[in-house]
Amino acid sequence: MAQLRSHCGAQRFAYNWGLARVKANLDQRHAETTYGHSGDDLTPPMPWSAYALRKQWNQIKDQIAPWWAENSKEAYSSGLANLAAALQNWADARTGKRRGRTVGFPRFKGRRAGLSCRFTTGAFGLTDGDRRHVKLPRIGTVRTHESTRKLARHLERGTARIRSATVSHRAGRWFVSF
Repeated sequence: MAQLRSHCGAQRFAYNWGLARVKANLDQRHAETTYGHSGDDLTPPMPWSAYALRKQWNQIKDQIAPWWAENSKEAYSSGLANLAAALQNWADARTGKRRGRTVGFPRFKGRRAGLSCRFTTGAFGLTDGDRRHVKLPRIGTVRTHESTRKLARHLERGTARIRSATVSHRAGRWFVSF
């Protein structure tokens, strides 16, 4: 359970780190415009795609999070991907590209926010021959409450593929969704 909580905390840390960088850049650019600067005089805008955020994270992770290697790299990547999606939704809502109600600027995630973490690469899935355990990267084998027999049958027939695993904590229980 401590490893699951650590991975979810790593995702939150990466999300908040990226959001702080983007917010600082936007605030700096806004302050410069109030001083009368424009065009090339402004601080360059910070790209906020998932790829750009992950690239910045990889360059600085040793200085800001020396403990980063304790968790799967997917924990950090999923946090940055979630941030990129939130920022894109905000930008699209401001320009009218997004339908529906206006989306506000992303907020920092606190410790009491819902815990979740997504894995898209690595060794995850069902364990061989055992329908009560699943494998997760860097965490290892985790026992499930219910049988994974139906999912295993779909995988054997080729009518399903496991492309990602999301671990979440709700109402005092841990859940994994494939």
